[in-house]
Amino acid sequence: MQSDDEYPVITIDGPAGSGKGTIGQALAIRLGWNFLDSGALYRACAYVAERNSISLTQASEMEAHLRDMDFTSIPAPPGSEAKVLLNGEDISEQIRTPQIAQLASKFAAKQSVRDALLYVQREYHRCPGLVADGRDMGSVVFPDGKLKIFLSASLKTRAQRKYIQLKNQGNCVNFDAIYENIASRDRRDSGRKHSPLIMPQGAMEIDSSDLSVDGVLYLILEKLKSVLNEERPI
Repeated sequence: MQSDDEYPVITIDGPAGSGKGTIGQALAIRLGWNFLDSGALYRACAYVAERNSISLTQASEMEAHLRDMDFTSIPAPPGSEAKVLLNGEDISEQIRTPQIAQLASKFAAKQSVRDALLYVQREYHRCPGLVADGRDMGSVVFPDGKLKIFLSASLKTRAQRKYIQLKNQGNCVNFDAIYENIASRDRRDSGRKHSPLIMPQGAMEIDSSDLSVDGVLYLILEKLKSVLNEERPI
């Protein structure tokens, strides 16, 4: 892994629906840096498991598939989803279903899966810099990141965002079900034994409940300028 002094890393951690994917993509595009959507990476794992009929009790069997995984996340402007490629195949739509999201969260609790993906994630740290979003980016994957952000939002706000997103995609959705789904995922992500969702040491917390994308970006870019000792506009 490259030195963070040479190629800076910005980590954006937070619970489901906090907006870290949207902010991470916009930030990567603004800076011209690489982008790692770790949530999409775990969803890709779930997609592979589902396609190959691999159960949670066969987590070790996933390792062979993960070693051969060529994963790419391409950032998109606000309002659009990042494009996700697995071995050259566009699986962007396939991995963004509630079923895959739930399965991904369960596989993410398996230490063997997390260990296998650690190297994959750290390979994204290269010139000119990296924006990485997830749930343990600043605490485990890139603990020496130049700038760590913990993005939060109320449960109701996060459920509303997911409801609107899924509805706009043409899905038949129920708000109460989405609310409970996210609450359940929060409990699982925060309570899991391995790499639980926590605020990384030294992270800047931003509550995005009442902030626009531009508002969150402004706060991060202002902090980044001070961290990098930059006076010029970023």
